[in-house]
Parts: sequence; C-alpha cells; structure tokens
Amino acid sequence: MENVPTVGPPAPRTLPRRPTGRLTSPAHALAVGGTAAAALTVLTIVALDARLAIVSPGVLRHTISEYGLGPQRWLFAVAVLSLAFGSLAVVAALVSSRITRWRSGAAMATVLWSAGLTVVALVPKEDRALVEDTLGGEIHRVASLIAFVSLPIAARLLARPWRRSATWGSYAGRIRRLGLLSALAFAPILYAVGHMMLTGTPWWEILPLGIVERLLVGAEAVTVLAIGVWAVRASGSPTARPVPATPVRIHPAAGDEKLTAEELLRERG
Repeated sequence: MENVPTVGPPAPRTLPRRPTGRLTSPAHALAVGGTAAAALTVLTIVALDARLAIVSPGVLRHTISEYGLGPQRWLFAVAVLSLAFGSLAVVAALVSSRITRWRSGAAMATVLWSAGLTVVALVPKEDRALVEDTLGGEIHRVASLIAFVSLPIAARLLARPWRRSATWGSYAGRIRRLGLLSALAFAPILYAVGHMMLTGTPWWEILPLGIVERLLVGAEAVTVLAIGVWAVRASGSPTARPVPATPVRIHPAAGDEKLTAEELLRERG
C-alpha cells in the first residue's frame, strides 16, 4: 500500500486574504514602497523625455544616461537610485513572504541589477562632446550591461518554482514572459557588442542606442513593477512556501479527499 502521510480534519476552507489597502506587515510596506519607487522612476524618465522632446525630438536618440550630465543630473540620479533600492525592497518582501530566499539565484541576480543601477547613478558617463573614453565612462557602461543582463535572469529564476502553483502561477507566468521580453530587448546590444569585437567599431555607435536603451529600460521597468505587484499580493496573503505538489490524504473521518501540499498549507492558513 502506498505510504501517504495522514493528517487530522482540516480547518474550514478559506481563500487567501486580499490586501486591504493597509500596510499589514513590514513585508507589505516594503512591497508597496518598492513598487511605488519603481513607478516614480518610470514617471520621472517619461517626464524628462517628454519635456526635452518638445524642444528637440532628436533627443530620444541620446542615451538616458546623458541626463546625468546636465542640470537635471540630480533628478536622474534620484530616479535611478529609486529603481535600485525599490527593487531591493521588493525582493526583500518576497523573501519575507517565502516566495524566494536571499541565497537563491533570483535574489542574487536582483542584487546585481540594483548594484549596477547604483553605479550608473553615481558614476556618470563622459561627455563625448568634450573628451573621449574615460575610466568613469567605462565603469558606467560595464555597470549598465551588468544591470541589463541581471534582471531578465532574476525574473526567469524567480518565476520558475511557481509556474504550476494554483495561487501564484499567473504571477509567475507573467513575470516569466516579461523576463523573456527584456532579454529580447537586450539582443540588439549583444549584436552591437559582437560586431565591435569583429570590426573594432564602438558598439554604442552601431545602433540608435537611445531608442534601443529606452525600449530595454521600459521592458525591465515593467518587469520590476510586475514583480512588485506579486510582492504586494504575497505579503498581504497567508505565507506561501514553495513545496512539491505531493498528495496528502485527509483523515478517514473527514473523507477520502486528496489535497496537494500547497492546498493543505492554504487551508491551514
């Protein structure tokens, strides 16, 4: 006979609690604050682009990092740092909600994403109208590449354990697709880097970098917002724990129904 663990009668069936709009826990506060910080970054960059595009439409061909060279450099730095620390707050909320762990690949990739953004904000690129390549400019570009590569990896690794979850499967599927979209948006830059290795032409001169960068940043910012929505939802619900979907048999006195381990955890709330 199959050896199936036996438990006593379950508590009455209850649905996961929905967030009520209140900051119900420190994890919920982190999730809401981190998501709001990411949204603030998006609004700030869109506002800067819209303001300058009215004066000179060709400004969109310049990289977003060039905002760090003008009078609005403080606003650029605040926006990028908000995205960096907002991302860390969101992953901290997910760790607290047991969606992931700090030692997981997803959390480590998110830390790399945030570290890269922090360097981008604090180390401005060179002004090519005045000087050629500088050490600061090289550090800025390497940090950008690390950040852009890390987030799609974080999204895919975060979603993987939850793809078949009855509770979180839709969130995981959405983030998995957005991670793929971010990776595809990064492909033109990979092509340009490969072309540079073959021809020596600087990769940032091979393609309309400003437009490509905005598409990439847009895809990755939406990914962070989607992860933030998941963190808000998870931190306002009973603790979720990634467990294998093994069958658990209810005590004969309560019937002969089979539940998955995940369903049992939700019932026991």
